Amino acid sequence: MNYFIQFLTCFRIICGPFIFVSITFFNLYGFALFLFIFASASDYWDGFLARKYKLESVLGSILDPIADKILVTFLILALGIELSSAYIALVGGMILVREFWVGALRDFNSRTGNLEATKVSFLAKIKTSIQFFTFVSFLVGLYINSALILFISNFFLFLALIITLQTGLSYTIASFRR
Repeated sequence: MNYFIQFLTCFRIICGPFIFVSITFFNLYGFALFLFIFASASDYWDGFLARKYKLESVLGSILDPIADKILVTFLILALGIELSSAYIALVGGMILVREFWVGALRDFNSRTGNLEATKVSFLAKIKTSIQFFTFVSFLVGLYINSALILFISNFFLFLALIITLQTGLSYTIASFRR
């Protein structure tokens, strides 16, 4: 079971580049949507199974958020390129900066023994869910060629940005509260 849980995490890492290539080089939006839905589901299942079977590990706790970041990075880049959207690039860039910042905070807190400051919060799980929902929305809009869905997806992206920045601010405050 441990290998399966690790496979699910690695699956997300591998899916990022495949989704990027599917969107930007081949316009295979349905395939990219299919891959992304399975990659998103693997984010839930690897954590659920690790907790259920008490197979949580230090490596898993490090790789899981990195896998999410890799997947999100490739999606933001692909959508910004495919839709020629400065808006997606700007908002996506801000989301990615927060992700890198929180990664740095986690490293800082592990070195200073303040691990609780950047422990994954419920709001951070909501953030990931909203980001993933937003990307599904964009991919559905591309797949069915719906300008309306793509337009609405931009609002979801802004909502994802607000929650993303809020969780980054919360982690920052908790990290330097001492």
